[in-house]
Amino acid sequence: MSILWGNEEDAVVADAVNRVIGIDIGGTSVKAALVARDGAVLDEIRLDTDASRGREWVLSRVSESVYGLMRSFGDTSVNMGIDALGIATAGRVNVESGEVVYATDNLPGWQGTSLVTWAREKLAVRAIADNDANAALLGESWQGAGKGKQRLAMLTLGTGVGGAFMEHGLLCRGAHWSGGDWGHSILFPGGLPCNCGKKGCAEQYVSGTALLRRGTEYTGRLYRSGNEIMQEAARGDLEAIRVLDEYTADLAVLLANISVTLDPEAIIVGGGVADAGEVWWPLLEKHLHLMGVKTEVSRALLGNRAGIIGAARLAFEIAET
Repeated sequence: MSILWGNEEDAVVADAVNRVIGIDIGGTSVKAALVARDGAVLDEIRLDTDASRGREWVLSRVSESVYGLMRSFGDTSVNMGIDALGIATAGRVNVESGEVVYATDNLPGWQGTSLVTWAREKLAVRAIADNDANAALLGESWQGAGKGKQRLAMLTLGTGVGGAFMEHGLLCRGAHWSGGDWGHSILFPGGLPCNCGKKGCAEQYVSGTALLRRGTEYTGRLYRSGNEIMQEAARGDLEAIRVLDEYTADLAVLLANISVTLDPEAIIVGGGVADAGEVWWPLLEKHLHLMGVKTEVSRALLGNRAGIIGAARLAFEIAET
């Protein structure tokens, strides 16, 4: 799927396609936004998601977020005047069918869910679904840190670890929809068990969940969020600094492997952990320098909006076909 932008014919289409909804479904929250043709966020909503309650609960939160945008926008029509819905989700997604073909227990019961069919039947709107890291990269390439670049890679650090890459401005999703799935590449052979069934996956070392576990192991303190570790490090707590130093050392290895494999113009690091990067980013830069990584590595500019803006970008594509 691809469209051309900027010619007179597209300008005519753009007049008819004015707004879409982008949704980002994660293990802890559902984020949704009403997005304009120029990428501006007109309105947004975030709802907590207890994924352990199962697929129907998560889908009910998606519906609630869409209807919440409808109410705030003051539109009571069947499809809210929305041209299309873009859905970003954890897991591997067959973009052609809209089905989640693989998902870990981060979203129990999610595998096999046909999000496009569900959106058509429950919300009466055209929809497209893709992996959340793919959507985040699309968002950053459209409106964020990757703007103007054609060869990009992205790593998203949240509950799990996602990844995506593009060549010539087009996403490379892979033969089995797992292109860029570096979270389940092996970082330490025979290492920590992963919920995918393997051992030593990168997700077990550089995800937000892994950061919390590492923090507790090193300090003996129970952390509710990575921000607590960041705050302690910012105050000069040596144990917290050690946690972040070793965390970024592992992250630098993963980024170095991506760099030599793809040789992109830039690697963008996003997700919830990256949003709190003021404290640990200099540590990451130190380790990248020690490893001789020459590729530009930058933080995402869109923050936790990257996924919803990228999902909206996909929605504009199907609305214009």
